[in-house]
Amino acid sequence: MAKATPLSGIDLILADLDGVLYQGPHPIAHAIESLSKAAKSAQLGYVTNNASRTPSEVAAHITSLGLPTEAHDVVTSPQAALRLLARLIPAGSLVLVVGGKGLSEEVERCGFRITRSADDRPDAVVQGFSPEVAWGDLAQASFALQRSDIPWVATNTDWTIPLEGGIAPGNGALVSAVHLAVGRLATFAGKPEKEIFDVAQERFTHHGGALMIGDRLDTDILGARRAGMASALVLTGIDTAKTLLACDASMRPDFVLEDLRDLHKPYPVSVTTEDSDGVVTVEVGKAVVRRKDNVVRVARKGADIDLIRAGAIIIHDSGLKIFGLDVDPQIYSKA
Repeated sequence: MAKATPLSGIDLILADLDGVLYQGPHPIAHAIESLSKAAKSAQLGYVTNNASRTPSEVAAHITSLGLPTEAHDVVTSPQAALRLLARLIPAGSLVLVVGGKGLSEEVERCGFRITRSADDRPDAVVQGFSPEVAWGDLAQASFALQRSDIPWVATNTDWTIPLEGGIAPGNGALVSAVHLAVGRLATFAGKPEKEIFDVAQERFTHHGGALMIGDRLDTDILGARRAGMASALVLTGIDTAKTLLACDASMRPDFVLEDLRDLHKPYPVSVTTEDSDGVVTVEVGKAVVRRKDNVVRVARKGADIDLIRAGAIIIHDSGLKIFGLDVDPQIYSKA
């Protein structure tokens, strides 16, 4: 009998993009071929917090990398933000937009009028990431939001975004700048909020299990858990083995993948035992990790990814905070 893979029982795969499928313009190693193979047995959609591009532009990028994609397959944080905004203000209202084409086109598609100036006394502010967002845009949002009676919806909270040159400030950092100026909080629509997962669930009809694949614990994995979906963290983007070991229960993935080839490999079963001296042992594949009180050590290294999986299990199941544990650096030093 074949051993279960992360795709066993799954007929809908929802994948993040930045850090999962590509970084900047370039595909991440093994991502395209792995998702192409997965699409033979499951529906494939994309859920992205990046608000800078339209669904058509995103779909064209994915297609150019060798994975045929339609705009309908792409769920964006602007779509979630406008779904939320439509419940807060009447159709035809004037909206101050801080962001790029991916956001402004969605605002217009939903029947709202656009301004970039607080002097026009907008009925709401909507904010999303774009590389072109400048200080002046943030200032206009701040001026408008000094009227406390208007809604402020932001597409997402991502503090960072992985780009070709490295890690750069994301929309969360830009929203925080406005927050510090006006002393009020935005309402968020993208991952990990429920709104964007509601859009995805309505977009894709499926009858089996759904799997969310992401590189961020605080958006992809937390959001999937809130939505009742299985989740897989792939270590090709923002989060690493070290952040996985330190995460709280709300962000713990069902699967940990070195890269997307692991979607098609049997996922190893973990075995946990405890001896009479209180030594806890976790085995995953050939990797063995032991914990005695607050000390966590590698007993047998095995494969790097299995060592990370074993380390995560033994730490998460300990009930102890990461700062109170003495963890063998071998567990996280490879990622």
